[in-house]
Amino acid sequence: MSETILGELSLGDLKKQLLQIIRSTGTEINESQIVILDRGLPHKSSALPVGRMGVYSFIYQDRFLKIGKAGPNSNARYNSQHYDPKNSQSNLAKSLLNDPKLVELNFNEMTIKEWIKTNTRRIDFLVDATLGIFVLNLIEAFLHLKYRPEYEGYEKQRSTLKADL
Repeated sequence: MSETILGELSLGDLKKQLLQIIRSTGTEINESQIVILDRGLPHKSSALPVGRMGVYSFIYQDRFLKIGKAGPNSNARYNSQHYDPKNSQSNLAKSLLNDPKLVELNFNEMTIKEWIKTNTRRIDFLVDATLGIFVLNLIEAFLHLKYRPEYEGYEKQRSTLKADL
């Protein structure tokens, strides 16, 4: 697990940080209960394994675009909803298509799925479902705070966050 995220932190070191934060809450956890999968660039999506929950992330040009979570019964959220703007109320494809700064990338509803798979790096954090939803929420919140993804929350909230930085 020597791959780095944005040239700064190895995935192994990131896992150590996550384990330390989780343990600081008094939660018992062993290393095998979190698996970090770098699906690479380009990437292929995959089903959420049985008995696991997931936090997923999409990175484009060293910038986190989206970090989200899927519980153990949310395979569609984990596996496919972010690639099609019509699949859910909030997803990466819809955010990209609605961003006027990205017009020059020349994608559309028909090409966005392939564009995401070809141009974004996906890193998944698979979490043992027995740890529960609060651990999943903690991992997602930690990653949000650490990497401040472009398409999280409402746009007005994002601009406020950027002004605070």
